[in-house]
Amino acid sequence: DKLMMGMEIRKKVSDFADQKLKSLQSNKTHTNIAFIRTNAMKYLPFYFKKSQLSKIFVLFPDPHFKKRKHKWRIINQALLDEYAYFMTVGGIFYTITDVEIMHTWIFTQFSKHPLFKPLSQTESVRRYLFIFI
Repeated sequence: DKLMMGMEIRKKVSDFADQKLKSLQSNKTHTNIAFIRTNAMKYLPFYFKKSQLSKIFVLFPDPHFKKRKHKWRIINQALLDEYAYFMTVGGIFYTITDVEIMHTWIFTQFSKHPLFKPLSQTESVRRYLFIFI
């Protein structure tokens, strides 16, 4: 009964994901999933309305190592405002990265935002998950 939508800006990655999804859907499974190639940083408001999302996953975001490129990181204060708008109260934001600098950045961004708080150890087996309050 849940709907899922994947978004990716890179063509190669989005083509791969779309191909995998079409393969799964040819067996009449995974019919509640859609995948689109888009720039979520720009066009998220065209896809979702206020309090519509119970979960958001940001998986292995581009770290944009150069300081002048930090504004392009998918997790920043301005985008956290947008994510908060689309999330239901109690919704969970999941992140994962294999870049330590990015992990620190993500944790710092969420820690500074007034509408997100880290989940306690009892609320989550994983560390550094945040809940929209």
